[in-house]
Amino acid sequence: MAPSTQVLDGGWGWAIVVASFMAQLLAYGSPQSVGVLYPEWLHAFQEGKGMTAWVGSLVAGVGLIASPICSACVDNFGARPVTVFSGVMVAGGLMLSAFAPNVQFLIFSYGIVVGLGCGLVYAATLTITCQYFDKRRGLALGIVTTGTSFGAFIYATAQNELIVLFGLDGCLLIIGAVALNLMACAGFMRPLNMPGYYLKQKAALERHTEEQLFEKPQLDDLKITTGSSTTTPEKTLTVKELLITIDSKDLSIQTEKKKGTFLAGLAIMKVIKKKQQSYSKYIHSMHEILQDQAMVAFCIGVFLFSLGAFPPVLFIEDVAQSEGLIEEVSVFPLVSIGAIATGVGKLVLGILVDIRWINGIYLYAFTMFAGGVALLLIPITKSYLGLQILSAVLGFFSGNWSLTSYITTKIVGLDRLTQAHGILMFFGGFGIMLGPPVVGWFFDWTQSYDLAFYFSGSVVVLGALILFVLTLPCWNRKDTDNDRPDIHYTSNCDKVASVA
Repeated sequence: MAPSTQVLDGGWGWAIVVASFMAQLLAYGSPQSVGVLYPEWLHAFQEGKGMTAWVGSLVAGVGLIASPICSACVDNFGARPVTVFSGVMVAGGLMLSAFAPNVQFLIFSYGIVVGLGCGLVYAATLTITCQYFDKRRGLALGIVTTGTSFGAFIYATAQNELIVLFGLDGCLLIIGAVALNLMACAGFMRPLNMPGYYLKQKAALERHTEEQLFEKPQLDDLKITTGSSTTTPEKTLTVKELLITIDSKDLSIQTEKKKGTFLAGLAIMKVIKKKQQSYSKYIHSMHEILQDQAMVAFCIGVFLFSLGAFPPVLFIEDVAQSEGLIEEVSVFPLVSIGAIATGVGKLVLGILVDIRWINGIYLYAFTMFAGGVALLLIPITKSYLGLQILSAVLGFFSGNWSLTSYITTKIVGLDRLTQAHGILMFFGGFGIMLGPPVVGWFFDWTQSYDLAFYFSGSVVVLGALILFVLTLPCWNRKDTDNDRPDIHYTSNCDKVASVA
C-alpha cells in the first residue's frame, strides 16, 4: 500500500507532527528531568549516590540500547499500536514507582519499564513522521525531536511543584496519569503503509479463503447466513476482494503448497537458506562498517561524550544543594535551563551543518570539546548563577545529537545507515548507562563532586581529540559519495524510518 504523493509533505502529516511532538513530550518529560527527582530519592531511600544513579541512567540508556528491538516492533505492528502499548508502559512504570519500597524496585519500574516505553515512543514517532514527509522531512523531524527538550523544560518545574504540594509519591502518580494521554496521541497516527503483522494476517486469511474455495460448501453452511443462502459463495469472494488484494506472488506460493509435501519442504529449505544468507550478509556489513576508521572514531566519540555529558542532567541539582548554593530546587531549575538550551542547540547546529563549507564531523568534535570545558568548570564554580550559565552552555552543545544521522550517512552512505546508526546508538546508550553510576561512585568515594566532574570533562575532551585526529585528511580516507545526505533522504523514506 504505497503512499500517494498528495499525502506527503502536508495535509494530515502536520497532525502527525503535532501528535508525535506531544508523544515525545509526554514520554520523555519526566526521564529528561529526572535530576529533580534524584535528590528526593536520595533522601527517601538513604542509598548511595552510585546505586541511586542507576535509575536515571537506565531510563535514558535502555531505550537507546534496545532501539533495534523497538524498530522491529514498529515495523511489525505499526506506529499506532506501539504508541498505545508504550503509553501503558510509561504510565504504568511511573505509577509503580510511586509505590517503590527501595531503589532496586525503582531501577526496574522507572529505569527499565519507563525506559523501554520511551524507546518505543521514539521509534514509532520518527517512523510515522518519515512516512508522511519527504521534501520537508528534516523540518518535521526537527519539530518532533524538540518535544523531548520542551518536555524536560516543563516537567522539571512541574515535578518540583507537585512534590511540594503532594509529595514524591503523589507527583509520580499524577505524571503517570498524564502519560496515559500517549494513547490519545496514538489515535492520530493513521498508517500509510501496512505493518508486517497485517501482512501476516493477510497471508493467513488468504490461505484460509483459498482452502474454502477449493471445498464444496455444505448445505448446513449455506443456511447459516443473514440473507439468501445461495449468495454465500459469492459473498465470501466479495469480502475477500474488499479486504485484501491477491498478489501474484502470494498465489504462486499457494499453488506450490498444493503440489505436495515434498515441494513444500523444498520451499521451506529455500526460505531458511535465504534467511541464513541475509543474516550472513548483515553481519558482514556490520564488520565492514567497523573497519572504517572514521566510523570507529565516531563511535568512540559518542560513547565518551555520553559517558561524561549526561551525568549533569542527573546530578546538577544535587551539586547546587551539596555546595550550599541553594537550599532547595529553584522555581526555574537548572534542568529546565539545560533542556531549553538543548532544544535551541538542536535547531542551531542543524542549520549550521547544512552550510556546505562546514564539516559535520569537525563541528561535532568542537561541540564535544566545548562541552568538556564546561564540565571541567563546574567544580570551580561557586555561585548559582555560574551553574545556570554552565547548564545553558552544556545543554546547547548537547544538542549535537541532531547531527548523528547526518554524520553517519556521510561516513558510511545511505545504504548502510540503518546498521551504522544502530551501532552508534548502542555505544551512546552504553555510555549514558555507565556515566551517572560512575559519577555517583566518585562522590561516594571522595564525598565531593569535584573529582567526578574532572573525570567527566576529561573523557569528553579526550573523545573530541580522538574524533578530530582520526578523521584528519592525512589518513587518506576514501570519501563516500554521500556528501549531501539531505538529497538522498528525500528519495528513500524506509532507510530513514528504520533509523528510529
